[in-house]
Amino acid sequence: MTDPTIVVSGLRKRFGRTLALDGMSFAVHPGRITGFVGPNGAGKSTTMRVILGLDRADEGTALIGGRPYRTLDRPLCHVGSLLDPGALQPGRTARNHLLWLAHSQGLGARRVDEVLTDAGLVSVARRRAGGFSLGMRQRLGIAAAMLGDPATVMLDEPFNGMDPEGIVWMRAFLRSLAAQGRAVLVSSHLMGELQGIADHVVVTGRGRVIADADVAELLAATSDGHVTLHTTSPDAAPALRGAGATVVDGGDGTLTVSGTSAADVVALLTARGVPFTEVSRHHATLEDAYLELTRDAVEFRAAAAEAGR
Repeated sequence: MTDPTIVVSGLRKRFGRTLALDGMSFAVHPGRITGFVGPNGAGKSTTMRVILGLDRADEGTALIGGRPYRTLDRPLCHVGSLLDPGALQPGRTARNHLLWLAHSQGLGARRVDEVLTDAGLVSVARRRAGGFSLGMRQRLGIAAAMLGDPATVMLDEPFNGMDPEGIVWMRAFLRSLAAQGRAVLVSSHLMGELQGIADHVVVTGRGRVIADADVAELLAATSDGHVTLHTTSPDAAPALRGAGATVVDGGDGTLTVSGTSAADVVALLTARGVPFTEVSRHHATLEDAYLELTRDAVEFRAAAAEAGR
């Protein structure tokens, strides 16, 4: 594997009594999309701010290409980022917003026009950015992130506010960045979107890394030992639980069973005369893996969900 472009090592950060980062450590490699996920308050945004030198860690290091962000000459040529699509001067046109950023990095108007084209904003380039929808501001933020043609790209919730066409465009855009050999770090709560594009995932909770794995490996581990079956009988779940299995009712007659094999599920239900169909190994989603990993790391949980536990 190629040397990592972003290396986060042992980050610790307090805001008053709140421990935001508690030894956060991971790496992001070129040519791959790394998903960065975790519950609210898990430390994702703080970590990204530390990487970009916007917050200073109490302990640990965050390096881009082996150097702290604050030491980079013309930093937009090394790392492009989108943390807040609203961080712009609303009275400026989209093109003037990019021209101002480009000038700060010694870049010319030709590059501005290139990223406007890539982001699909040519037709609105001379409109004031303050009137943009959230999806359009996301595209403008992407254009700004790509001004310096950086080897590293960091995006926080890039799918927010995107319409279906925008989501399709974003998926293809992120894949193209990795295909070009760039290191891509994407924070998102949309597990379905990440599962479709991410090669690797870093799962965080309470300021530290819970899992750091290839997506395929994580899904295989989460699927292991789980069986899915379909039944119209209300007796199936109690029978399986009585035999020591853990059963989750997914609705529509779908049960996910763990703690026993598919063969034992078939034997038990057949012996009890419980009708069933389609017994198969459960194929976990990234959302399944995420929920299982972060079950004990969620700080803010709805009352109904808490009661359900």
